[in-house]
Amino acid sequence: MKNVTIALDDQTLAASRAYASAHHTSLNNLIRELLRRTVVRKSRTAWADEFLELAAKAGGDSQGRRWKREDLYRA
Repeated sequence: MKNVTIALDDQTLAASRAYASAHHTSLNNLIRELLRRTVVRKSRTAWADEFLELAAKAGGDSQGRRWKREDLYRA
């Protein structure tokens, strides 16, 4: 891998480091991953594959309940 230098203002740098730390990663890895997701698209449906992978990892269980749009506004 090649190294790249970027210039960030102090506020953006501090916020970026805090975000990376809160997500248990490094700033370098955060930037690398954001660029990979944004620039390196393997297919036009890559976002859908990523969504399905994240949804599977989330482990949600609706227990067969079905929602109607009106139900969502009552919450």
